[in-house]
Amino acid sequence: MKVAHFEQVPDDAVKMEEANGCRVRCLIGPDDGAPSFTMRQFEVAPGGNTPKHSHGYEHEVFVLEGEGVVSDGRDEHRLSPGVAVYIAPDEIHQFRNTGSGPLKFLCLIPHPLRSMTSPCAAACGCA
Repeated sequence: MKVAHFEQVPDDAVKMEEANGCRVRCLIGPDDGAPSFTMRQFEVAPGGNTPKHSHGYEHEVFVLEGEGVVSDGRDEHRLSPGVAVYIAPDEIHQFRNTGSGPLKFLCLIPHPLRSMTSPCAAACGCA
């Protein structure tokens, strides 16, 4: 069992091209023995964003703090604390902070399944 306050887990800049003011903490993942999912916590600075991208696995996101939008390439959807987001495999997406404070959210991703050949967690800077 792992029990840790999120601040005990080191954060790192998201290193994907076009990421701006975005940091990630790998709260629970393969290194902790988790067989199926990785739980990450993202923090996006005011005016910052994740890169616009897609990949072959889903995301489940829960907004903890702040204000922002998530875009699917066509529409923007408002984000605020308590909002849950499902992003399907191969769906274009980008999170942007539109507020004056940090935008914080949890993001869960599956470990490689079926015919997937690349590790999911590496896509957003989380090994």
